Amino acid sequence: MRRGHGRTAARPHGSIGAAITTRRALAVLVSLCGTAPVRPLPAQVDRSRPPALPPAQPLRVPAVQSARLPNGLELLVVEMHEVPVVNVSLVVRAGSERDPRDLPGLASFSANMLDEGAGSRSALDIAEEAAFLGAQFSTAAGYEWTTVSLHVPRRQLPAALDLVADVVRRPTFPDSEVTRQRDLRRTAILQLRDQPTAQAPIAFNAILYGPTHPYGWPAGGTEASTATLNRERVEEFWRTYYRPNNTRVLIVGDLTLAEARRLISERFGSWARGDVPPLPADEPPAAASRAFYLVDKPGAAQSVIRIGHVGVARHTPDYYALEVMNTILGGSFTSRLNQNLRETRGYTYGAGSGFNYRRLRGPFLATASVVTAKTDSSLIEFFKELRRIRDSVVPDEELAKARSYIALSLPNEFETTRGTAAQFLDLVLNDLPLDWYRTYIERINAVTVADVQRVARGYINPDHFVVVVVGDRSQIETGIRALNEGPISPRDLWGQTVP
Repeated sequence: MRRGHGRTAARPHGSIGAAITTRRALAVLVSLCGTAPVRPLPAQVDRSRPPALPPAQPLRVPAVQSARLPNGLELLVVEMHEVPVVNVSLVVRAGSERDPRDLPGLASFSANMLDEGAGSRSALDIAEEAAFLGAQFSTAAGYEWTTVSLHVPRRQLPAALDLVADVVRRPTFPDSEVTRQRDLRRTAILQLRDQPTAQAPIAFNAILYGPTHPYGWPAGGTEASTATLNRERVEEFWRTYYRPNNTRVLIVGDLTLAEARRLISERFGSWARGDVPPLPADEPPAAASRAFYLVDKPGAAQSVIRIGHVGVARHTPDYYALEVMNTILGGSFTSRLNQNLRETRGYTYGAGSGFNYRRLRGPFLATASVVTAKTDSSLIEFFKELRRIRDSVVPDEELAKARSYIALSLPNEFETTRGTAAQFLDLVLNDLPLDWYRTYIERINAVTVADVQRVARGYINPDHFVVVVVGDRSQIETGIRALNEGPISPRDLWGQTVP
């Protein structure tokens, strides 16, 4: 039989088979429909208003268990046995606030160097072993802490902790890697000149906090400070601050406190404690009158706006009221700032605000990247909303929505080991009570209209705003001057005065 006939002959059988299958399926469907109850059609949905939010349920989070090794290292464990993975965060109080005044960027550079060679391993060996173990491994420094992070399958945890111990206790800081990392940083600093969104925070912090406060220094260093980085300065910084009595380890995942203590003791128990210099206690400069600072980026299609002043420390008793107030102002997609500048005006893809809570008083910020031609118009809307949150009473419905937004979004942060670790790490880094989340929703829901207005008036002061705008000066300066909201000063990306 020819292939063509074969294919043609097969079709009736396929059609008959398909028909039989279809009839059987219909018979089953009819049978089911005949015995199953018919469900009523859903009620008409009212699309004229958003759906009502359900009340927040009590938040149940796993307990934090703690232990302390004889050398002073603090161990914190949160058991989560649903998935066989473990998240480890080893944090050393060695952030950029520890940078020498003449060498900003040393802390972050030292953190980057930790995994560029340790023990008998080279930088490539460390990367290859982490990949072989299925681990996600990183080192980084913030303003106050250096963090060594590990996310790994439970069965690979002992071998992965060997890697962490080498990186933290036995880094080698090879000269070749110091040179390579220094060259990479120089290149990154040069690239800042083409990145207005990266320039804005550097200039803003330098202007707001000044040259004597650690929050005013660029955490990534400057061209001058990067040129002086060498192995000796990095090793000196590591020897000074990387001590067990200056370190905490938070472990979240599939293991018990006893197992964690044994694993950590075997690798860090012999780590020698030592004296650590006290933390800096610099106070920010006194608030000055409102002023505008322009960082020129010729040809920029957008202007990057940062408006703010010195805010509050993380330990403020007004934390809950501030969170609710800022959710209304600029802390959510439906906030006043975003609805005004994005949805109503179309000046930006997104506008927002927030308090950067730190050990010392971090900044309050309102930010957006706006189309160049609407820079002055955007500033008008920013100031309108920043004054309105202070001067007018928040409606009850808006307050209720903000409280529900915060309360209902929190449980989502505890769904994974990594998310849970991030939440508890915030407590660890800020020396907050480990049961802090137990009353969190209750305290958020207790915030009143009067509380919102009180903290808005107390912590948002338009008369003392530092306003930094990175954009095309030739296109935006005239419009900003016409606002008559304050003097204008041109600055460079480091916040220094320019002609």
